[in-house]
Order: sequence, then C-alpha cells, then structure tokens
Amino acid sequence: MLNKCFLMGRLVADPELRHTQSGTAVANFRLAVDRDFKDKDTGERKADFINVTAWRSTAEFVSKYFSKGRMAVVVGSLQVRSWEDKDGNRRTAAEVVADSIYFGDSGGKRSEPEGNAPERSFPPASVGFADADEDDGELPF
Repeated sequence: MLNKCFLMGRLVADPELRHTQSGTAVANFRLAVDRDFKDKDTGERKADFINVTAWRSTAEFVSKYFSKGRMAVVVGSLQVRSWEDKDGNRRTAAEVVADSIYFGDSGGKRSEPEGNAPERSFPPASVGFADADEDDGELPF
C-alpha cells in the first residue's frame, strides 16, 4: 500500500514549535496550496489550506528556516484522525505528517522573532551543485 503526499505551497503563519514531555520536537504549520484551475465565476484561483506536522530534526529545521509567506515543498503521508468533541459530536481532521521539507523558493533573509536580532541569510535552496570553473569541451562519457 502507498500513502505519499507531495505538496508545494506557502506557509500561512510561522511554524509553531513545541516539545513533548519526553523532549521530542514537533512543529505544526499550515500550507496554502493553489488549485490547478480557476473559479469559472470569479476567474480567481482558490487555495486549499493543509495542516502539516513535522517531528524531531525536521520540526527544528522548519521552525528555524521557514516563516509566514515562505514557499515550502513537503513530502509526507496523509493521516486522518477522529475524535469526539465535548458535545459528543464525532469530528475528523486530516493532516500531512512531513517526512522531509525543502525550500520552494530562493529564500532571502528572515528577521529573528526577537525583533532586535540581526538578519541572516538562508542556506541555498539547491545544495550539492557547484559551478564548473572551466570547460575543456569534452563530454564525460
């Protein structure tokens, strides 16, 4: 069986990082993901707002480098939870549990939440590629 989700969208708000009682990091955020088609009446694209949960080092990574408005690519699995609310009504919620999160844009700078902290640059969106200093004109195969 297969349960794999690939999403690309913008964060609706800054991720919320917290820790479980045992100290495990968990971050929650929402992605606004545009639909592929426009509304026939208004001509505007609608978006779906998808809840995402990240655990451990992925949670720490997303809370450190992502903020509201930042484009993110999320790879994970869909989980559906059901519960009974205080009035006895049955409720259901779907969320994506992230396996990995990547930069979906070129980045830029982000201010620290304290306001007085200096700005810092993000790591590059594509890691592992380097420009060739010279081209000898020969193919490598």
